[in-house]
Amino acid sequence: MAYEGPERRQHPRAEYRFVVSYRVLEEEGNVDISQTKNLGLGGMWLTTNRKFSAGAKLALDIRLPFEPKSIKLVGIVVGSKEVVSNLIYDTHLSFVSVDEEYKKTIGKTVERYLKKDEE
Repeated sequence: MAYEGPERRQHPRAEYRFVVSYRVLEEEGNVDISQTKNLGLGGMWLTTNRKFSAGAKLALDIRLPFEPKSIKLVGIVVGSKEVVSNLIYDTHLSFVSVDEEYKKTIGKTVERYLKKDEE
């Protein structure tokens, strides 16, 4: 069921799949690879292999088209919901640490993909 309430995000999101690796910030190992469901300047929605508690901090490494190097960010879990029992979870993140250079790259990518949707 899709959310039908008022939009509360400050930044638009592009509904595209980008490769992202993630891990709990405090853990050096246990890295997993997934895809975003959407991405914006303020955060992202991705599928994960486990449920995360709200407030958990994740280290993120995102690969974007048109950008040769990966983007490293820190996100805080806003919510995590089971989609397939003990297998797939929809996890929503808000970015807490974004370098200015990365903000520009994410902004350009989102803008490009939003324009694509309008065509």
